[in-house]
Amino acid sequence: MTIRNPILRGFNPDPSIVRVGDDYFVATSTFEWFPGVQIHHSRDLANWRLAARPLNRASQLDMRGNPDSCGVWAPDLSYAGGRFHLVYTDVKRYGRTTVDGAMGASLRDFHNYWVWSDRIDGPWSDPVYLNSSGFDPALFHDDDGTTWLLNMLWDHRPQRRRFAGVLAQLMDLATGQLIGERQLIFEGTPLGFTEGPHLYKRDGWYHLLVAEGGTERNHAAVMARSRSLLGPYEAHPDGPVLTSAGKPHAQLARAGHGDLVETPSGETWMVYLCGRPLPASDRCVLGRETAIQPVRWGEDGWLRTDDGSGTPQIEVGGGEATSQRIAANERHEFGAPSLPEAFQWLRTPFPEHLFSLTERAGHLRLYGREMIGSTFNQSLVARRQQAFRYTAETSVDAAPANFQQGAGLICYYNSTKFHFLQITVDDEGNRQLQVMSAIPRDGEGGLVVEPAAIPPGPLSLRVDVDHEVARFAYRPQGSSDWRWLPQPVDASILSDEATLPGLPNFTGAFVGMACYDLSGVAMPADFAYFHYREYDSPEAQKSSSGLGEIEPDGGLPATALNTPARP
Repeated sequence: MTIRNPILRGFNPDPSIVRVGDDYFVATSTFEWFPGVQIHHSRDLANWRLAARPLNRASQLDMRGNPDSCGVWAPDLSYAGGRFHLVYTDVKRYGRTTVDGAMGASLRDFHNYWVWSDRIDGPWSDPVYLNSSGFDPALFHDDDGTTWLLNMLWDHRPQRRRFAGVLAQLMDLATGQLIGERQLIFEGTPLGFTEGPHLYKRDGWYHLLVAEGGTERNHAAVMARSRSLLGPYEAHPDGPVLTSAGKPHAQLARAGHGDLVETPSGETWMVYLCGRPLPASDRCVLGRETAIQPVRWGEDGWLRTDDGSGTPQIEVGGGEATSQRIAANERHEFGAPSLPEAFQWLRTPFPEHLFSLTERAGHLRLYGREMIGSTFNQSLVARRQQAFRYTAETSVDAAPANFQQGAGLICYYNSTKFHFLQITVDDEGNRQLQVMSAIPRDGEGGLVVEPAAIPPGPLSLRVDVDHEVARFAYRPQGSSDWRWLPQPVDASILSDEATLPGLPNFTGAFVGMACYDLSGVAMPADFAYFHYREYDSPEAQKSSSGLGEIEPDGGLPATALNTPARP
C-alpha cells in the first residue's frame, strides 16, 4: 500500500520512534500544551492512534509562566531493560530567536529530565533531573549494556556559535545518575544549528543523526559516523540525508529532525519533521508535522533515501497497511467525566482550576480566569487543526455581567496570534457577539469584526476555515439557520511564519473553547458539544457551508513575515 504523508497531521513535531515487537511508538513535542508529550502507536506505519500523554501531573510538569513555544521540547523515546524510557527538555526561558549573524548573548534555561514506565500508557515515573546544558536530550543504549545521554550544547556567550555541538555522557539507567565528565563528540557541519541527536550502532560503526539548518526552510537531517562512540565523527559524504532545502517542487517543506527504526524484516524507516505551507501565503498553519519514509543502507555503509535524492516524499510505498485514515469528523458531547483525548489545555497541571466535566451534566464548564494569552491560568481547551479546510462548531451558555467577561469559540496559535468569537456585553449590559483578535504586527489587534447584538440564552458558534481565510457564524437557540458575520478574518496568521520579531513559533493552530473573567469572579461558561469536521475537497465544504467557495480577501490585514531560523 501507499502511505500518504504526513502520518501525524497538524502540530506534531520532533518525532522519536521505537519498535517493541510488532508495535511502533512515536513521541512528539507538545511545548506549552498540557499534558506533556504525545505518544502515538501503530502496527502498520500508516495508521496511528494516540496511546499516551505521559507527563500528566504536577510532580512531572508545571509550565505556568513558561513563554510561548517553550515547555516540552523534543522528547526521545526508547526501550531497554523491559521498560520504556523518555527524556525531554522543559524550556523555562527563551530570550530571542537565533538568526543568521546573531552574535549577542542569548540567555535561556533548558532543564532535561528522564521518566520511565513498564507500559506505554503508564503510569510514568516522576522525573529525574539530568542536566541543563542544552536541549533535545536522547538516550543511546549500547550493546555492551551501557546507556549514554546525548544533548545539544548551548553556548549563551556573545560572539559564540550558539549551537555548539553534541554532548555525550554515561548514565546509570537504574537511577538516572550521570557518570564521569561530559564529552563534546560532534561540533556539527557548516550547515550549523546542530540539534536533535540520535545515535545508532551498525556493523561496528556509531551513526549519529542530527538536525541542522534550523527548523525552517533550510532544515535537514544530517548523519556522521565513527568507530568510537566518543568520536571523531566523519560527516556523510553526500551532505544531508534528507532535506527540502533547494527543492521548490517538494510537497513537504522543512524536512529534518529525524529518527530511525528497523522493522522485524530488517527494513529501515525514518520519521522526520516536515511542514506544508499554504499555497498563497507560504505559511504553515498546521505547524510542524511528522512524516515517514523508507531509507536504505548502501554498500559503503552510509544511509540514503530509497532513490538517493534525499527528497521528502508525500507518498511512499511499503508498510503493512491496507488502508489509511485521513479526514476527521468528531463530535464530542462531554458526557464522560474526563476530557476527550483530542483536547489539551495550556501550561497548568491543575485543570480543575480551569474546567469541570461534572459540575453540569453533559457539559464542559470553563471557569473564567486570566485573559486569552496568559502564561499562567488561561481557561482554554482546544484541539489541533489538522487540515487546511475544516468546520468547528460548539454551543455555549454564558451570561457575562460586564465587559471584562467573555466566552466562546477560539482559533488559537499563541498569545500574539488568535481569533476569538466571544459572547460578552457592552457598557450598558447588552449582550453582543464580537471577534477579538491578536495580530502579530506592532500596533495591530482588537476587534476586527463589528459586534453583533444577540439574544439571551445558549448560542451555537461556528468557524469555517479554508486555507488562509476563516469565517464565523452563530445560531440562536431554536433557530435552524446560521447567521454569518460579514467579514472574514486572516487564518494564515495562526502560523509559524507570521510573527513579531525575535519570538519563537514552534507549535501550530488549534481550535477550541475559551473563557476569561478579568473581574475575578470566575464566570462559568457551559459548552454542550464540540464538533470538528475536516474536508478533503472544496466541493465538500461548499455543500456544507452554503457559502460557496471561500476566497482569500484582499482587504485582510497584512502581517509581518519574520521567519526565524531556529530556537
